Parts: sequence; C-alpha cells; structure tokens
Amino acid sequence: MNSRLRGNLMLLLTAFIWGTAFVAQSVGADFVGPFTFICVRSILGGLVLLPVIFVLDKAGITQKPQTRADKKTLLTGGICCGAALAIASVVQQMGVERTTVGKAGFITALYILIVPMIGLFLKKKVGKLVWIGVGLALVGMYLLCITESFTIGFGDLLVLICSFCYSIHIMVIDHFSPKADGVRLSCIQFFTAAVISGIFMLLFETPSLEGLRGAAFPIAYAGIMSSGVAYTLQVVAQKDTDPTVASMLMSLESVFALLAGWVLLNQALSVKEMCGALLVFCAIILAQLPEKKKA
Repeated sequence: MNSRLRGNLMLLLTAFIWGTAFVAQSVGADFVGPFTFICVRSILGGLVLLPVIFVLDKAGITQKPQTRADKKTLLTGGICCGAALAIASVVQQMGVERTTVGKAGFITALYILIVPMIGLFLKKKVGKLVWIGVGLALVGMYLLCITESFTIGFGDLLVLICSFCYSIHIMVIDHFSPKADGVRLSCIQFFTAAVISGIFMLLFETPSLEGLRGAAFPIAYAGIMSSGVAYTLQVVAQKDTDPTVASMLMSLESVFALLAGWVLLNQALSVKEMCGALLVFCAIILAQLPEKKKA
C-alpha cells in the first residue's frame, strides 16, 4: 500500500471517529452535564496525547521547543486554543442534548464556510466557490432547521453558535500552529479546556459517581478515540496526502454523524431535512475545491 492511499484511509477513519463521536456526546448527555462531559473528555484527550508525543518524538515527527521563547509561544498558544476549544465544545454539547446527531454534525461542519467569511475582516480574499457554498448552505440550513412556524430549534441554534466558536478556534490554531509543535499544542489545549470546563462544572453542576459510570463509555470514546486517536491519525496522515483531498475526506464527518444517529439512535431525518443536509454537504465540498488562478 503506497503512502498516499494509506494516508487517505487514515483520514477516512478519522472522519468516521469524529462523526460517531456525536452519538457518544448525545448518549453521555443523558448521564452528566455538558461541563462535566467536556472536562473529563478533555482530561482523557490530554492524557492520551502524552505517550503519543513521546512516540512521535522518537520517530522524529514532532519537534521539541528549543528556546525559552519557543516554550512561551507553545504555552501561550495552548492556553488560547484551549480556551476557544472549551467554549466551542461546551456549547456544542449543550446543542447535541437538544437536537439530533445528524443535524448537529452538518451544522457544526459549517465552520468550513464560516472561517473564510471571518477572513474577510482580516482582508483575506474569498473565492467564488466559497460564495456559492454560502448560498447553498443558507438554503440548506433553512430546510434543515427552520420549522413551518419559521422558528429555529434551540438545540440547532446552539450548534450553529458552536460552529462560529469552532471557526474562532481554527483561526487561533492557524495563528499558533506554524510557531509550535502541533501535537504538543493540542495536548496543552486539552488540559486547558479541562481546567476551564472543570471550574464551571464545580460552579453549576453536581457530578456524581453514578452519572460518571453511566457515561463512562461515551466519555471514553469521545476523549480517547475522538480527541486522542483521531487527532494523531490526522497529524500523521496529512503528511502523505493532498491538503484538498484531506479536507474533503475529513468533511465526511457530517455524513458519518448522520448515519450513526440513524443506525445507533434511530434518529432519522425527514425528506425536507435530508435535502437540507445534502445542500449543506455540497456547500462544504465546494468551499474546499481549489479555484483556478488567473494567468
């Protein structure tokens, strides 16, 4: 098996893990509050990455910070990324409690369109395909979320807000990732997210051993597989595949979320919602296609 095919298969597995993690979040919400879920999940994600860092260091894939300035940049970036991740994750968890897994997957994936739109304020050019994607996404969101009484469900609204939060998180990562090792940055961000969500957990929730036992498997899947394993697969796989192909494969996360919600939780979408999901997915794909440069 050549390295490009292996990388693509690893990214497909990454999308599958991320998509099915929405089911884990939905099931876990029946036992623990959103702050508790994100706190424990983030702790597990950080712990899983510690041995990964050791192995990748030995393989020469990661790079240790060499100077005090490098260490400061890594720590600052990890804390900033972790704060953004904590907000986005908690809002998403609150939304998943109140909507279907499939809808949550497609609405969350809108960050692929929101990021370049935010880039407009930073004077970054947005291509025609992105604008077409935005138009398709708006129609898709209408079909996916707006009811006959022209209202949007509270859960759908929370997940839409989460998509904006994840867009900010991506832009923060985009700022710091060229300056620091990606796996170390992610490890620090998970522990930062755990501390922030843990503070709010103690203030607003009363986690119990019984609840944690009930949510043990969903939290473990979300923390170990989605945060630790999937992220590592992404980092390793993207070294051997085309960035455009990589982003398209990872966008299948929304499709896997829909299928997982249907198969595992019996959460089927209506014909109208399915049409909306299809339009959103087409918009996501369009936004990732490379545009021809003028000669």
